[in-house]
Amino acid sequence: MDKSFPLTGWGSAAIHAGHRKEPLYAHQVPIYASSTYVYDDAEQGMRRFSGKEEGYIYSRWGNPTMTEAEEKIAALETFGINKEVKGILHASGMAAISTLMLATLKPGDKILTHYSLYGGTNELVSIILPGLKIEALICDLRNLSKAEEALKADPAIKMLYLETPANPTIQCVDLVELSKLAKRHNCITACDNTFATPYLQQPFRYDVDFVAHSTTKFLNGHGTAIGGILLGRDIEFMNGPCTQVHRLMGGNSNPFDAFLLIQGMKTLELRMERHCHNAMEVAHFLESHPAVAKVNYTGLESHPDHYTAMKQMRYPGAMLSFELKGGLQAGIDFMNKLKMCVRTVSLGTVDTLLSHPASMTHYRIPKEEKEKYGITDGLIRMNVGIENIQDIIADLDQSLS
Repeated sequence: MDKSFPLTGWGSAAIHAGHRKEPLYAHQVPIYASSTYVYDDAEQGMRRFSGKEEGYIYSRWGNPTMTEAEEKIAALETFGINKEVKGILHASGMAAISTLMLATLKPGDKILTHYSLYGGTNELVSIILPGLKIEALICDLRNLSKAEEALKADPAIKMLYLETPANPTIQCVDLVELSKLAKRHNCITACDNTFATPYLQQPFRYDVDFVAHSTTKFLNGHGTAIGGILLGRDIEFMNGPCTQVHRLMGGNSNPFDAFLLIQGMKTLELRMERHCHNAMEVAHFLESHPAVAKVNYTGLESHPDHYTAMKQMRYPGAMLSFELKGGLQAGIDFMNKLKMCVRTVSLGTVDTLLSHPASMTHYRIPKEEKEKYGITDGLIRMNVGIENIQDIIADLDQSLS
């Protein structure tokens, strides 16, 4: 694509952004399956290693296929925003979040975050980081007064870590106000944007410093590859300390998964619109069903964070959860009766996926903590797919009966 041509549509950027003319004129970016790269002479190798000349050295450090994925996601996260960000592709979302934590925090620092985080992130901040003398403080960040009190009370807090919508209760926090609070108290702000995707929500628009994704989910969209990305506004930091941590920790992506990710992102706008349409229909169906005690979906006015979500998201998203009146046994019976919808963890694929968080993604978290955070034995998490809505609802109806 001619770089002088201004793209006015987000969907156009999803297809064309990040793509460079390929020397052998391949239409799609090739899978550059090479671990290392050669030099014309010794002097060129010296220039590459010293940073005086741009170019690839070793695929743990960078790869042309991976670069296109990085630049495409950076373009989507900043589309329509006059901001530059740098993205680093990782082997998984957890690798990206680990790089974020290790590159920005040191012993004695604290993280202020909220309950109902992704199970892997919860374990990272509660089990792994304390061994490095980095502590996480949990607060209901939907209450801005409590958030400010916590920041004022503890100057050791260096990071505000957000996940919105959060997993699996679909709670949302206010990116605008929390980012302002963080700046006032000299904290960095990081946001996991996996559930929303850059099509529905752009945290950089609200002055968030770092954005992380599990690209395994909606960005890929087909459940074919594991991946993650960390993006940051401080280009010098991303190219320096952050890149160093990423390379030395070895959490790099690979050209095969990057290629699949690039292909998936090209249809992201179309998929998300169908996901969101179906999710709203499913939420209304579940809300009126006698077997369901509660539905967590930000598109419903009954959701306590409905206003916050609609303020910062284009549409409410594809993820919801619902609580069955019969508790654990009702959850087991429901899951066992599914005919079309898929029983599995993860999310973001085109097919409808259902899981039982209390016994799956959050099974390591003590029961009293789970219940405090709204993760009850009867809670079902649902990734609403893009199948025909009549079939999704029919399967849910017969499973609930």
